[in-house]
Amino acid sequence: MKTDIQRGLVLRNEKCHEHYTTEFLYNLYSSEGKGIFDCRINVLGHLQQGGAPTPFDRNYGTKLGVKAVLWMSEKLQQVYSKGRVFANSGDSACVIGLRKKVVAFSPVTELKKVTDFEHRLPQEQWWLNLRLMLKMLANYQISLTEYISGQMEHVTRRTLSIEKGF
Repeated sequence: MKTDIQRGLVLRNEKCHEHYTTEFLYNLYSSEGKGIFDCRINVLGHLQQGGAPTPFDRNYGTKLGVKAVLWMSEKLQQVYSKGRVFANSGDSACVIGLRKKVVAFSPVTELKKVTDFEHRLPQEQWWLNLRLMLKMLANYQISLTEYISGQMEHVTRRTLSIEKGF
């Protein structure tokens, strides 16, 4: 932290130690770094919902983590000049994920344009056109003349009705 680059990243497993929790490490770094650096907590597990991760999830998470660190290292080398980091381009803040079966980095500025923030979903979803086929396979009683393919249906009730097609 005494060099010109004042960024750091701490990665940890939530089960690594019962006393050295994320909160403890945050408090430690915040206390020791006053005037030198700031801290914040971002627990990736809180972003997803579900049960315990499978071996596939752990393997895939490790692969994405490695790709993310390599990308950040490469990006820092590109924007480092005269002892300073100039991360002011649109692709300096990205999200890693799958895009058409390929792991890709998507700039946050581009994701903002295609995101429905109210419902926390993409504005266009490829699978919406498959819903008619899925309903047919599930023996729903639907009217093909009234069904509009690819249109988002938000469920606002707590109960679902087979008579209405969903």
